[in-house]
Amino acid sequence: MLIHQIRNATLIITYKDKKFLIDPWLMPKDYMPGFEMAVNANVRQPRVELPLSVEKIVDVDAVILTHFHPDHWDEFATKAIDKKIPFFVQSEVDQKQIQSLGFSDVRVVSVSGTEFDDITLYKTFGQHGKREIIKPLCEQVNMAYDAMGVVFKAKNEKTLYVAGDTIWCEEVVEAIDKFAPDVIVVNACGATLLNGERIIMNDEDVKTLTEYAPKAVIIASHMDTVSHLTVTRNDIRKMKLNNVLVPEDNEIMEF
Repeated sequence: MLIHQIRNATLIITYKDKKFLIDPWLMPKDYMPGFEMAVNANVRQPRVELPLSVEKIVDVDAVILTHFHPDHWDEFATKAIDKKIPFFVQSEVDQKQIQSLGFSDVRVVSVSGTEFDDITLYKTFGQHGKREIIKPLCEQVNMAYDAMGVVFKAKNEKTLYVAGDTIWCEEVVEAIDKFAPDVIVVNACGATLLNGERIIMNDEDVKTLTEYAPKAVIIASHMDTVSHLTVTRNDIRKMKLNNVLVPEDNEIMEF
């Protein structure tokens, strides 16, 4: 298994010889404004450029979109990705939205498992911020709240859990208990709204995760890129957690 950190939550995961592009956010640096409901709204994003060409990034076998938020998908991805590629999403709502962009092979990942060649993908749940607080806010601005995680399983391969946009919560605990992943990717920049609520993990959540799953390798992704971050790569590295990797953009990790 290879995990190639591209930028933000965008990854290329090579698993059982298949390359999956996760959450392709392909716009150039400073292309969009910060989020009005979040901290640092005056900071444009992405804060950094892509580390390699779009053409190389989209040269994959399949795409997985964890949710339809503007820091996980954009019009550059729509234009660059082959419309016939196998494309995995969290729900029928997202399926219809991706199909409306011209993609013809859009599949919903199932909780009970979705097969792709010799690989099984499992949908997992999380909380994109505390559900009782953040979900009503999302509904007010007509933005989806839910974001899936994905577990990869295959014979003779380590089990991978990409947690997606979530805080530390009981749903993450349930996924770890159910699948006992060897490698866990978490989005960990502590993105925070103006009301002080985080919508993804921060350094303390990562520490809690390492204590709960001490045998797993934890990868901190979604770092140093969005406007509303409150935690940096250096913040997590300073904690000196033994089983945590904090990759730079364009770094490739092999397991």
